[in-house]
Amino acid sequence: MAQHVAFLGTGIMGAPMAANLIKAGFTATVWNRTLSKTDRLAELGARVATSPVDCVKGADYILSILDSGPVVREVFFKTKAVDAMKNGAVFIDMASIPPKMAQEHAAWLKERGVGHLDAPVSGGSLGAAEGSLAIMAGGERGDFDRTERGGVWKPMGRASYIGPAGSGQIAKLANQIMVACNIASVAQGLLFAAAGGADPAQLPVALAGGHADSRALQEHGRRMINRDFRPGAPIRNFVKDLDTVLAVAQEIRLPDLPVVKAIRDIFKGLYDQGYQLWDHSALLLYLEKLNSPLRLNDKQDTPPKAA
Repeated sequence: MAQHVAFLGTGIMGAPMAANLIKAGFTATVWNRTLSKTDRLAELGARVATSPVDCVKGADYILSILDSGPVVREVFFKTKAVDAMKNGAVFIDMASIPPKMAQEHAAWLKERGVGHLDAPVSGGSLGAAEGSLAIMAGGERGDFDRTERGGVWKPMGRASYIGPAGSGQIAKLANQIMVACNIASVAQGLLFAAAGGADPAQLPVALAGGHADSRALQEHGRRMINRDFRPGAPIRNFVKDLDTVLAVAQEIRLPDLPVVKAIRDIFKGLYDQGYQLWDHSALLLYLEKLNSPLRLNDKQDTPPKAA
């Protein structure tokens, strides 16, 4: 018998993730605040719920990828959706939220007989569509193994067990440190090549397989070259995550991460200038402005649609 999943948050990331679960044979109920974002999933056979409480009822696994920790708390705890989860279900929170908040949620759900995994992801909208996300899971090992046996991870990507509750969030923050530094280095390298008279569009080809190669170069570098700044991952979420990195660093007695702070300040500057919904590859725009009138190329920018 097909297992029943609930999926809450069907935006840029959640919609393709839920679609891949449905295509893999799971019976799905979905919910999103903006109802139209569930249309494609309804066409695939999902039942569209009227509320979070309605969505989670009867589900073996409850998955969500919401905007932030406060939104997770509002959607699941303030609405009392957690009380509608069946005993023995596993709640898989794939949002990026503070580790302490994930630990609190795990403890509260354990009291209700519900498992909890904090399982944020990396790979952006492309990875979500391809089912190739890197999934970092924290929580009780038994809940992770049960989820793996149930076949929940495979349609979405590759899951790794990191450790106890909150560990998945720590791994995601480490991921964001590396992504931030990588995107900044890619943007600087491409702009440097253009200023020196090389064709920056050839760098991802020329550097493929070398020490400078990365998914950031191949995916985000191409975004910069094509000036296609529709999100993958919007700057507003990246600022949130880098703020969390710096806050958690203080908590764990790691007070000085100067490169992270500098890159966070660049993204915050773009955020304050109205680029909240642009992809984080738009860091290039900061460098171009700093080095005006230098520009990577003469192509027109493709901004995101208004939210």
